[in-house]
Amino acid sequence: MGSIVDGQWVFGGICRKTRSSFMIPVTTRDKDTLLNIIKERIKPGTTIISDCWQAYQCLEDEGYTQLTADHSIKFIDPSSLTSTNNVEKIMRDVKKKDPLFGRRKKNFVGYLARFMFFMEHEEDKRFHHFLQEVATLYNPLQPPQP
Repeated sequence: MGSIVDGQWVFGGICRKTRSSFMIPVTTRDKDTLLNIIKERIKPGTTIISDCWQAYQCLEDEGYTQLTADHSIKFIDPSSLTSTNNVEKIMRDVKKKDPLFGRRKKNFVGYLARFMFFMEHEEDKRFHHFLQEVATLYNPLQPPQP
């Protein structure tokens, strides 16, 4: 599901079973851009719940099952009870957590990464997970590359 956050389009998704999610800044919301992200992040055969954005019209041809909520009519499809409320809530939360002062568009990816990190890890375990992430980037057992 795409949404604009502070002048930057963000495409994201959430697994309703595991609550794992992804959010990726995109410059365009065309079929090729979004389909590449979907194929990279979502297994074929998965049911994708989306709005009726034209770029998603090919999902069934690509091996996905698609349920839609037509936002021009209602935000919840009355027959299937399909909605995009889960991912919409995440996008609202991203907007709320975006710094109010001193923000720069060039730093948006960092703001988004911080939000995702905080969302993924419980408060009392964040520092531990932060150190694990640092260790994967800067492995102390390998000498630095010149």
